[in-house]
Amino acid sequence: EVQLVESGGGLVQAGGSLRLSCAASGFTFDDYAISWFRQAPGKGREGVSCISSSVGRTSYVDSVKGRFTISSDNAKNTVYLQMNSLKPEDTAVYYCAARPYTTCTHLSQRYAYWGQGTQVTVSS
Repeated sequence: EVQLVESGGGLVQAGGSLRLSCAASGFTFDDYAISWFRQAPGKGREGVSCISSSVGRTSYVDSVKGRFTISSDNAKNTVYLQMNSLKPEDTAVYYCAARPYTTCTHLSQRYAYWGQGTQVTVSS
């Protein structure tokens, strides 16, 4: 059974940092692309960042480039999202998602597996 479990969310002041973790199980980590999505109240789900560790590729939405860094620890089957210089507009529920391909996409409908989400709140 595929499982994705996020952790690391919380409340932080603008300019602060958080590191999110996504612990994966039930599939061969190297065969999947894993993404972070976020959903703010009243808005649609937005792809934030993606990693395909087997091909060494990462991607980011423009609004987080230079502030967020995605990485993976294949030995631990865990993907991280380091978020620096946080802004109030980064406030959202953050989800990790996996797809059984090595190509990244920011389209949520292309992902078969989702975690339960973790809340990130950035105060001004």
